[in-house]
Amino acid sequence: MHQAHVRFVDSAKSNFFSVLRSRVDEYFKNENITKYGNATMVTKTIVLALCYLGSFALIISLPMPNVLYYTLWSIMGFGLAGIGMSVMHDANHGSYSSNPKLNTLLGYSINLIGGSVFNWKLQHNVRHHAYTNIANYDDDINDKLIIRLSPHTEVKWFHRYQQYYSFLFYGMLTIYWTFVKDFYQFYEYISKGVNKNSQTENAIILGRIILAKLFYGFFFIFAPIYFLHIPMDLFFKGYFLMHFIAGFVLTITFQLAHTVEHTTHPTPNEAGVIDNNWAIHQLNTTVDFSPKNKFLTWYMGGLNFQVEHHLFPNICHVHYPAIAKIVESTAKEYDVPYLINQTLFQAVASHYRLLQELGVKRN
Repeated sequence: MHQAHVRFVDSAKSNFFSVLRSRVDEYFKNENITKYGNATMVTKTIVLALCYLGSFALIISLPMPNVLYYTLWSIMGFGLAGIGMSVMHDANHGSYSSNPKLNTLLGYSINLIGGSVFNWKLQHNVRHHAYTNIANYDDDINDKLIIRLSPHTEVKWFHRYQQYYSFLFYGMLTIYWTFVKDFYQFYEYISKGVNKNSQTENAIILGRIILAKLFYGFFFIFAPIYFLHIPMDLFFKGYFLMHFIAGFVLTITFQLAHTVEHTTHPTPNEAGVIDNNWAIHQLNTTVDFSPKNKFLTWYMGGLNFQVEHHLFPNICHVHYPAIAKIVESTAKEYDVPYLINQTLFQAVASHYRLLQELGVKRN
């Protein structure tokens, strides 16, 4: 059954976003810099690729003590998450480079977990960015098996404990993504009308998803065990450690930006209308965190500046710290909320408290 379309209708007729956008454009013009990536992005891409692929090359080619073996798998996990946040993410928003072909190429780095670019763009670029924190439209806040992330879904008895067990399940994200998520999501988006392609086009897309996963499975799992004779139990211990780290980092990063205290979860009326300016909706549903931590900003691809990313996804994340000042001052001028958790600890604590609240309370 196809979902109804949600529209934002700004009854207040706010010109907040047009003014903000002109000021951000003026910043790039005055600084005489591009909105795309720079040398920092290139260096970061190389470093993160070495963390992931370089560590894997050492694991499959050299004998080593267990402590080094598991350390390298751990580095792979952080490298994989970093590539997802800092390279793949910008590339698939078209903001890594002014060259569309380079964006497309780097966007396929999602295949490092056997993932589907097609599904990711529908989930993230379309569903999440357009309908942030709107239940049943933003897949990022849909209930996850035993985790409740929206105040508009059913409270079940086990949700009372979700603030304890959720963090463990966050580590399952990429392993689930690798083997299950893309197939489930592919058919779900067809049934909901999110995927509007023809049957022939979808057959080709599904074939590409299967080929990507077969290639991933052969290169990253089968070949090391069968051809290089790495003991299966040893290999899978490291493999699951890598995925747990990557899954946890990726999941917690996005949760800290939307599933925390003080964000809103609006619902459309019967006509499918949300009475708000789209840009102001983004500020109501999104939170920056740890903005002064330069390492986190580097590693997370600026996703700790999530407000700026949602307003300007076509701008490379290396520019977010600078334009954040413009966003904050303009928001203050228009009396629009600009939500920030100043430290990583404050953000995690806020997420914990919201999980606790959602475990017992329904709107």
